[in-house]
Amino acid sequence: MASIVKTLRAAADPNRLRLLLLLEAEELSVAELQEILAMGQSTISTHLSQLKQAGLVEDRRTGKNNLYRLTTSGGGGVLVQLLQQAKQEIPEAGQDRATMPRVLKKRQDKMRSFFDSVAGRLGKNYVPGNSWKGLAEALLRLMPPLVVADLGTGEGRFALLLAQRAARVIAVDNSAKMIEIGREQALRNGIENVEFRLGDLEQVPIDDEAVDLVFFSQSLHHALHPDRAIEEASRILRPAGRIVVLDLVQHRFEEARELYADEWLGFSESELEAMLEKAGFGNVQTSVVHKESETPHFQTLLAIGDKIRHKPCGQASV
Repeated sequence: MASIVKTLRAAADPNRLRLLLLLEAEELSVAELQEILAMGQSTISTHLSQLKQAGLVEDRRTGKNNLYRLTTSGGGGVLVQLLQQAKQEIPEAGQDRATMPRVLKKRQDKMRSFFDSVAGRLGKNYVPGNSWKGLAEALLRLMPPLVVADLGTGEGRFALLLAQRAARVIAVDNSAKMIEIGREQALRNGIENVEFRLGDLEQVPIDDEAVDLVFFSQSLHHALHPDRAIEEASRILRPAGRIVVLDLVQHRFEEARELYADEWLGFSESELEAMLEKAGFGNVQTSVVHKESETPHFQTLLAIGDKIRHKPCGQASV
């Protein structure tokens, strides 16, 4: 933990306080901070360096950029009190916070643009972790007939497969072109118990406690905030409902960010288990169900959990 003296010294500058207020709410790159604060890169980098030396911020590498965030242990309660007070005393703080969603939307748009560009040929291209063996492992553990939400459905290949045994499938994706193709495939194959909806993993257009099973198939690592996506899964699940996650085991293949618009380089078993338990899931089971033979040897991670704890319900979606 940073000392109180270092915390006070580092946070004394109004511009550094503005940075801390933003990083308390969201991970941001230097370029994104530039756009929000209208400051030069060198100025922001200098402030971040000072805040990092004081133990108030930390960063993680993501492709060509670093994303900065508030260090949870930095400064303890002193820093929290300073930031709360700063919200009232720094005039620019409100505008900074209002600008941030627009800047983050650009990051999401870049990912969405990638999937729009490959819509219609996704199954013909290589997708890391898109393992039929992994899918089969998950299917064996399903209990039909269920109302299923397939979140991050893409072109709906797995949603259409689930529909053969499920009572109803709600397939959600944030790419309009992917949704269009999924609907066309369902119509072409005469599958009537699948509904495709346009929506985000962190704001799922499904009512509270409306489904029995939530499925993420190689989609969670595309969420800006995977923990929030899992919280949404908990919200839409009925009591005792089940979540199934198929994703990549944590890896170091940085090129995946540019090649496949990956936001996260997979997850460790313990990391995914912790997110599920925090969201109110119990009886969590995780296992590595597939390892690819070719470089970079992606591995597929399967995680399953049951909703055992009541979570506060959000506003029902339309």
